[in-house]
Amino acid sequence: MSVASYTGILLALLATTAYNVGLILEKRALGQMPPLDLRRVPQVVVSLLTSRAWLGGFALMLTGLACQTVALTIEPVSVVQPLLASGLVLVLVLSRLVLHERLGGGEAWGAGTIALSVILLALSAAGTTAETGHHASPVWMAAVMIPSIVAGILIAGSSLRHRRHKHGAPVTGVCFGLGTGLLYGVGSLAIKALSGVLTGHHTAAGIVAGLVSSPYLYAMGASMVVAMLLFQAALQACRASIVVPVSSVTSSVYFVIAGTWLFHEHLPASPGKLALRLTGIALAAVVLVTLSRRTPDQAPALAASKAGPGQLTDVRRR
Repeated sequence: MSVASYTGILLALLATTAYNVGLILEKRALGQMPPLDLRRVPQVVVSLLTSRAWLGGFALMLTGLACQTVALTIEPVSVVQPLLASGLVLVLVLSRLVLHERLGGGEAWGAGTIALSVILLALSAAGTTAETGHHASPVWMAAVMIPSIVAGILIAGSSLRHRRHKHGAPVTGVCFGLGTGLLYGVGSLAIKALSGVLTGHHTAAGIVAGLVSSPYLYAMGASMVVAMLLFQAALQACRASIVVPVSSVTSSVYFVIAGTWLFHEHLPASPGKLALRLTGIALAAVVLVTLSRRTPDQAPALAASKAGPGQLTDVRRR
């Protein structure tokens, strides 16, 4: 494996570590805030920006996104995205240790399987030249991204309506996860497109000018901001161990399929390395899908037993 491949894989792992630790810190901070009402966006923004704990988590998430952008200039989508998805292991562990959400046997099995998929992906890149694409047709990018943004907002919006109505369906986090996953997937496509700016310019001034003049910077900003606001509401209303897996599998599958196609990237030519990479991707996808199908009925029994009469409804809702 080349030095560049090692660097790309390490950056992807650093990106997912920073991003998901930041996510858990945000979730903990949101637990100390009043319910977020996305009909009053300025009030929500003020609440978030005045919380030091939330800002700390947000700073870590931004660090993760920066590392992801650099990683995508070195390694192809089919390697980077499953590595980013491996951060689910951290989410499950930290959900148990920090947020006191129960980590069941199935989740522990999933964490080990995700770790195995990371090893297989690393082996699939050994001794190969990364076939990393940096440019895509703007027309095709718009044709894919715009409908995805609309669909993401509509799907996540269905959970918001249920949350506001007293007799609405329980907020399970599945719709929140699907909607935000699509929006984060669009943001990842924009980040991938921006990675071409880094490779196309060799000076700091050229990079800054290229980023500012690129429509993908603003597409990334818009999709990420909307996704972030919806995701904060999801984290506050639902368990992180439900919302995060659904969102992660949606964004991962979306990004790998759309990104590989739009940026004309290719899988390894060697049958052995192709098998390793496809197996690694398949293992990650199976685990993410399995975990995403968990329901609130599988919430910790211990939490329910400790809840008082006035708290039981809230435990069930989550």
